[in-house]
Amino acid sequence: MSLSRTATQSDVARRTKVRYLILSLIFIITTLNYADRATLSVTGSAMRTEFGLDAIHMGYIFSAFSWAYVLAQIPAGWVLDRFGARRVYAGSIFLWSLFTLLQSSIGLFGSAGAAIAGLFALRFAMGAAEAPAFPANAKVVASWFPAKERGTASAIFNSAQYFAAVVFTPLMAWLTHAYGWHHVYIVMGVGGLVLAFAWIKFMKNPADHPGVNQQELEYIEAGGGIVNGHQRAARKERKGANWAVIRQLLGNRMLLGIYLAQYCINVLTYFFLTWFPIYLVQARHMTILQAGLIASLPAICGFLGGVLGGVASDALIRSGRSLTVARKVPIVGGMVLSSCIIGCNYVNSDWIVVALMSLAFFGKGLGALGWAVIADTAPREAIGLSGSIFNMFGNVAGIVTPIVIGYLVAETGSFNGALAFVGVNALITVISYLVIVKDIKRVELKAA
Repeated sequence: MSLSRTATQSDVARRTKVRYLILSLIFIITTLNYADRATLSVTGSAMRTEFGLDAIHMGYIFSAFSWAYVLAQIPAGWVLDRFGARRVYAGSIFLWSLFTLLQSSIGLFGSAGAAIAGLFALRFAMGAAEAPAFPANAKVVASWFPAKERGTASAIFNSAQYFAAVVFTPLMAWLTHAYGWHHVYIVMGVGGLVLAFAWIKFMKNPADHPGVNQQELEYIEAGGGIVNGHQRAARKERKGANWAVIRQLLGNRMLLGIYLAQYCINVLTYFFLTWFPIYLVQARHMTILQAGLIASLPAICGFLGGVLGGVASDALIRSGRSLTVARKVPIVGGMVLSSCIIGCNYVNSDWIVVALMSLAFFGKGLGALGWAVIADTAPREAIGLSGSIFNMFGNVAGIVTPIVIGYLVAETGSFNGALAFVGVNALITVISYLVIVKDIKRVELKAA
């Protein structure tokens, strides 16, 4: 017994940790991904003044990204399963960064109407380019991490959305204040172009990566990691990536519940990415610099909640709890906390508003385990496609949320209805996981 234990400890000591370097790279890229999405929310007040936009105009422009993002999800999943995450993700990063950079030039279009149309078109193109990003993240995590580490890995890359707000929202607010909104798009676009080349240089499948030793490779594979990525299963995946597979995925009650929950969770995400800084400026009468700094506080709480949710979920698995319990406990508890955002309608003090927002985003981070759940449940031969369908449903919220909030603010002159709308969606997430989603387990596709 002692010899066996010594050998195991020796294997652990010799095992490389390349998977954590890959996760770090995903985290950095996802941070930039969300920062690029949020550029308009930070520069929006200045652009509204320059181009004469009202709340309804802003709602539609905010939604432009998500129209394309949603429509491109299934094609992006097919492409990922066909060509793998390395090449597809590199192209995605390059293109969305290019479209971000081009947004700096919309003031050159002449009339305000042409500038608005150009901004809508570039945001739309950016959404299409970003479509493979999160399914690629899920595919990489499924390849590089065993099941007992997958919740933490997924939570870490998902928490990049909050880290983006912590780091980039104050930076973008300062750039807007000091140099003008155009410089935000220049800095973010150039940074993304550099990252595209870094990704293609360093990313490989575990079985092909020169830094991975046999101990790490065996550890990943024994824990359910797909160490050969799409290469070994490419023929099966191409055969499986058809409408018959989509019908099976959409006919699964568990997956439908997960899809609905992700939509509702993303209502909170897109409120934060679009209207939250404007809410602080218009409803709470802060300056753009104050809003940029204040917005980072809930983001810090969201980041901490996101990491804690993944760590807690994996700890429950290691303690012997079922996968269902381990995933549902943080999700349900976190989304109950998120519903406290409604309380902002009933307080006047700014510090209480910030405290409630921080608690809401901590809860949202805690419950944002959807990508871990998809990595746990997606059929092995259609991970990219399954992740894309999940992401498509979730990001319908990016279309609905900014438009609904735009109309609510325009009609009532207040953000009260908007905050109630967000809080109710948090509670629907709870109902979805408790009532619709039963046992969480991997879906097995039926033969055609």
